[in-house]
Amino acid sequence: MTDAPSLRRLVRRADFVACSKKGRRVPTAAFVLQERPRGDDAPPRFGFTVTKKTGGAVERNRMRRRLKEAVRLSAAGRARSGSDYVLIASRAALTRPFETLQVDLEEALQRAGRQRPRDVPRSPAPETPTASGRTDG
Repeated sequence: MTDAPSLRRLVRRADFVACSKKGRRVPTAAFVLQERPRGDDAPPRFGFTVTKKTGGAVERNRMRRRLKEAVRLSAAGRARSGSDYVLIASRAALTRPFETLQVDLEEALQRAGRQRPRDVPRSPAPETPTASGRTDG
């Protein structure tokens, strides 16, 4: 089972950390999808995280394989080029029907594309007058 040529893997810890700190977060029933735009036009890259809290080695590897296959089958046309994605598995990734896992991934990729990144500043709140007539701002 090999990755499609247009999908790449995240391998450096720094890329995982950057995705976690500056990326968008989209929770689903079986995983959390994090997306971070890199600012280039290279193919999207995917990373997978399954913590020891989710189960033993056999279960963690099965969760990782299921998520990898869902990405291979579903994400090729939906993932944005120039972005890094990290999927953090939860225990439900082990038992959730595979077709549902794929639908979750497709919807998460769509929702991530609509969200604003965390590092984009929000517009300032409008100034409101206080009881004394001054404005806070």
